Parts: sequence; C-alpha cells; structure tokens
Amino acid sequence: MQVRPRRSVLYMPGLNERALDKARTIPADSLILDLEDSVAPEGKPAARASVCAAVKAGGYGRRELVIRPNAIETAWGMDDLRAAASVAPDAILVPKVAQPGDIVTVAKVLGAIGAPAKTRLWAMMETPSSVLNAREIAALGADPANRLACLVMGTNDLLKESRARALHNRIAVVPWLAMTIVAARAYGLDILDGVYNDFRDEAGFGAECEHGRTLGMDGKTLIHPSQVGPCNEIFSPTEEEVSWARKIIAFFEEPENAHKGVIVVEGKMVERLHLVQARRTVAIAQTIAAMRKVEEPWF
Repeated sequence: MQVRPRRSVLYMPGLNERALDKARTIPADSLILDLEDSVAPEGKPAARASVCAAVKAGGYGRRELVIRPNAIETAWGMDDLRAAASVAPDAILVPKVAQPGDIVTVAKVLGAIGAPAKTRLWAMMETPSSVLNAREIAALGADPANRLACLVMGTNDLLKESRARALHNRIAVVPWLAMTIVAARAYGLDILDGVYNDFRDEAGFGAECEHGRTLGMDGKTLIHPSQVGPCNEIFSPTEEEVSWARKIIAFFEEPENAHKGVIVVEGKMVERLHLVQARRTVAIAQTIAAMRKVEEPWF
C-alpha cells in the first residue's frame, strides 16, 4: 500500500518570493502556493509568475506542491490554470467549490490544455453550499477523470458565511467537519482541517490539532512555519497505534485466519475492516520513517 502523508499543509503567499524560497527548508508534508486570498488584485499576475517559476525551479524535495489559483470565473482564473498546468504541480486547489460542477469544469479545462495526469485536484470546502453538497462533490473521486484527491476545509470562511461564533471548542464547526469527513471517507478521499489563526497560541493550536485528528482528519492546513512541527507530531501514528496495527496484520496473516472475517487479537474482536485501517497506519508510519532517514536533519 502506497500512501502520502498530508499531516502538515502550509499556505505560502504567492507574491512573497522570500517565503517561497524558505519553503524549501520547512518540514511540511505539503505546500499550498497561493494566488488567491493572500494576493491583492494588482499583484496577481506577478504572483502567478513567481509561483510558477518556483515550481519549475524545484528544490522542494519530497514536499507535495499545490497551487491555489483564482476561481475560474474571475479575470485571472483561466490564466492561472494554464500557467499552473504548464509547470505540473502535484495538485491544484480549486477555490470556493460549491457544487460538483466546479470540480468537473476545472478537470475538463486541465484535460483540454494538456495538464499532466499526475496533477490532481483538491476542493476548497469553504461555503455553506460546499458542505450541503459534500457527498456529491466527494463522489467525483470515484472517476479518475475528475482528478479529485482531497477536500480542504475553509473554516474561516464557513464561520463568516454562517455567522457562527469562533469558539475554541468549535461547537459550531463540528457538524460541518463531520459531514465532510464522512463524505470524503465514503469515496476514498483525504481531508484536511482548517487553519488555526493565532499561531502564537501553541496550546490552543495543539488542542485543535488533537481535536481534528480525533474527528478523523488526515492533517491540517497551516498559516505559519512554527505550526508545522507540532502538527507533524500530532498527526503521525503513535508507537502504540503502529504496534497494534502490526499485530492485527500478523494475526490475519496466520494460515488459520486467512479466510476469517472476524478474529480475536489479545482479547479484542477485530474485523477485516480493521485490517484495512491497520495496513494504512503501518504504511503511513513507514513512509514517515523513510522520509526521516533521507531528508533534512530537522525533519
């Protein structure tokens, strides 16, 4: 099983060339090079050129590179997509996805302009409509032609548009997160939690990472490099989780259990669905361990 950790996903402003260069040394699993919210209208053409030059130059190692263009209906959207496709990032994050057609349209455009097959689509889930349509949007992942690989929660925008209060317990946000997580899992997609705005609040950030992981998130989007380390730690499988997963795999591999749907491991009932989870846990842990061996010493 091959899996790609997406524990820490850091937004980088596309117009800040110094930040784009520094990102080559930040231990994030993924980088979102932003042409949308972080860039003023007058700076968008320059940001597009800067981001594409950075991706083309490379030097980001094993980090997953994702470009967030402006919405396709804006004055910059089509130029952003053409430019992004030409440098073949790992993914394009489609902003303000409200319905399945928003993803299908971008996928068709990428196909028409010859974007490489490796460039996937991520969907920004940041409006009430995106949450209401989460199942239909996620279902696009069943067809490879749609390129959809990941859902990204835009909790700031959701709070703004719903007029909810942004409390630390996220009582208003949990239903939206849960609905979207279930939709993602139903169609085999990854899903990322929204950002934590107060990057100086280490305790609050850690608590929200734990909360997101408990809900079932694969990782979290970030706004500051200082958040990467704690996020990587919290969203990595623990030694206990990996050990338990290995035991489940080993028990199911015993000849007498080869055709059983349910077995007992150390007094606990374990089903084959747990075997799938166990294999993914071990695969994630192995990938992280391999990255630590070959990548920069700070990882």
